[in-house]
This record gives sequence, C-alpha cells and structure tokens, in this order.
Amino acid sequence: MEHLELDRAARVGMELKKRGWRLAVAESCTGGLLGHRLTSIPGSSTYFLGGVIAYRNEIKVRILNVRQETLARFGAISAEAAREMAEGVRRIFQADLALAITGVAGPDPEEGKPVGEIYIALASPDGLWTRRIIGGSDRQANKALAVEAALELLEATLREGSS
Repeated sequence: MEHLELDRAARVGMELKKRGWRLAVAESCTGGLLGHRLTSIPGSSTYFLGGVIAYRNEIKVRILNVRQETLARFGAISAEAAREMAEGVRRIFQADLALAITGVAGPDPEEGKPVGEIYIALASPDGLWTRRIIGGSDRQANKALAVEAALELLEATLREGSS
C-alpha cells in the first residue's frame, strides 16, 4: 500500500510542480500523515508549503478559523468543518490548493459518528470539493485510507482541470 501512496503522491507532486502551484494541508485525525506522504517525495519543497495539525477543536477555531457555529451545528467531523479547514489553511499559507482531513480514526466513535467516518476537502481558486469516506475499525488503516483518498481527490481534480 505504501508504494501506491508514494506513487500517487509523486504523480500529484509532478503535476503541481509542472503548473507552478503550491499546496498546504490541514489535518486532524491523520495527525500529519498526509504531510509525511507529501514530503517523502524528493523535491517536494518546490510545491508543498506545509500544514497545520489541528487535532483539537480549539486549534481548528483559533488557527484555521473554523467557525464555532459550524462546530456546534455540524460537528468537527463533517464536510462543513473540512471545507472551513481547507479554506483556512489555504489562506494562512497563501497556497493555490489546500487539502483538509477530519474524521474518526478510531478505536471509539466521536460526536455520534462511527469509527472510520472521514471527510476530506480540497480548496482552490475555482471552488471547494469534499469527499466522505467510510473506513473500518482499524485506526492505522483508517489514517492511511484517508491520506490515500485525499491524494486521489487532488489527483482527480488536477486531471479534470488540466488543459
């Protein structure tokens, strides 16, 4: 699985580099794993600016500008929170694109959401995209699945937007 992830991360990186675009990430349940995958590619500093690990809601609010109202109405584990995380980190880093991941890695449910429910958002100048995925009961597998799904979303968006 790691070989596939690195391959996808490398493909995404090559496309970002070719376009001269810069990427930032905001992570919650993955705890920096997405940033790790991206920086495992030599030369990633040409397109990867950095990220924020906002594991606690207070950091989502204070650093990423996720609205308290969003957390109260939808929860931190929601498409709405993921979108605001992506917009926030994109603004902070002045990036062309930003990915955000929030969810329940496990082993216990949170906010009434089951283990494995994860939301991914991608922010760009052209709009916002979200994806909901459902993993299983294994924490590490859910984290890896979330990272792979985020890279898939980014790759698909880059492919659709290519000219």
